Amino acid sequence: MSRKTLNKDNLVALGPDRLADLLLEVSTGSADIKRRLRLELSHNLGASELAHEVRKRLAALRKSKTYVSWRRRKSLVTDLTTQMTMIVEKIAADDPDVAFDLLWQFMELAPFIFARADDRRGDIGAVFSVAVQHFENIAPRAAQDTDTLADRVWTALSEDDHGVLDDIIGLLAPTLGQAGLARLKAHVQNFAAAPATQQDADHDAIRFLRDLRGERDYRAELKARFVRKCLREIAEVTGDTNAYIAQFTPEDLQSKAVAAEVATLLLDDNASEQALAVLNSADASEGTLGQTAWDNAMIRALTALDRPVEAQTHRWSCFERDLSVHHLREYLRALPDFEDVEAEDRARRYILSYPAVLPALRFCLDWPDLLTASQLVLDRAHEIDGEDYTFVNHAADTLRDRYPLAATLLLRSMIDFAIRQRRTARYKHVAGHLQDCEGLDARISDYGAHPSHNAYVDMLRGHEEFSRLISGTGG
Repeated sequence: MSRKTLNKDNLVALGPDRLADLLLEVSTGSADIKRRLRLELSHNLGASELAHEVRKRLAALRKSKTYVSWRRRKSLVTDLTTQMTMIVEKIAADDPDVAFDLLWQFMELAPFIFARADDRRGDIGAVFSVAVQHFENIAPRAAQDTDTLADRVWTALSEDDHGVLDDIIGLLAPTLGQAGLARLKAHVQNFAAAPATQQDADHDAIRFLRDLRGERDYRAELKARFVRKCLREIAEVTGDTNAYIAQFTPEDLQSKAVAAEVATLLLDDNASEQALAVLNSADASEGTLGQTAWDNAMIRALTALDRPVEAQTHRWSCFERDLSVHHLREYLRALPDFEDVEAEDRARRYILSYPAVLPALRFCLDWPDLLTASQLVLDRAHEIDGEDYTFVNHAADTLRDRYPLAATLLLRSMIDFAIRQRRTARYKHVAGHLQDCEGLDARISDYGAHPSHNAYVDMLRGHEEFSRLISGTGG
């Protein structure tokens, strides 16, 4: 390896004096580098000195009123990341109590930072999302009074307008323990029961107009949603399934994803009838979001209730709707001996007639059933669109060894698409596809209803765009 390569060994070889000079040189005009060097020097004096410097920087960031435009955002992200790194990697190793408090102060910066920063790209928020996860490792090592911690968590959650502490209950659950979680739950319940404060309450005239127009009080809905979220997280970490489920509203259960989650919990508790009722309450017209989870929960519920015929019917409908490999396998596995062969033949016929040829081909490759894949390509080559280069090329590679004609037809679909649509960026691939077709031609004894290789090339030569392609590639 060259001694000019930028690596640790080569830099060490420069010697401490030369490296120090270089660091001073590159730090000139760079506040980020200077700040990092000062922090490293502070750490060299001890964790308490480094903590003092970090605390000062966090205070400065909190007090600053300067707007951070997109041009200065990168520097701010670097600064925040540096402070977080000092806390979680250096201070926490020597003094987890101090690190825990500093991490809280860091998270409390969020509203002040977001108030003056352009974070359309989300990279500032990403720093806080990473930072909050470190509570899980630091908190168990820090000496915390559970009551005080529960109060602190509640205050932080109730003031978190940007969602940076969304995971805090789960992360701190082991440290809070049952007593701390119970105190936190009491805070949430007291907040839920409390009437709106005078500051939050609308004027009587505004409330009258809202009622007259039939408008909803969105603030009340936001409060209720926040309360349910907190209680649901507490129930989850304490293992209270009933309390967890109780936080979902009938409107929530209209969602297939939510219904599937709740039903799965009920099934785990052997409440199969309740699980089935929850699943049936979901809105079937909601769309595909959560559909797979809902289907799996439904099949599990029907099986638990000893309704095997309905479970099988649902598995088959999932296969027909989604070409689901998983559900077809489960369907066949549940059949008596010998009946599975007939059912697999029925599935094969369905695949061959499936309206969309490429999803059907994808199923064949995933199963895998290369014979059916080849038959599908031979029968419906005129339907294959070569636009999906990644998949069609993969399919051709998969079939080329055993089914060269099917592979050739797939290669042709990509050639035809590139020429027909004038996709010049793909012309470099067209030449390669043609070479592959020529190589496969020697292994094909009968093209059937499809043009031979020479006939296909002659057809291409009659296409003006192909002539340009050949002249452009020197072919």
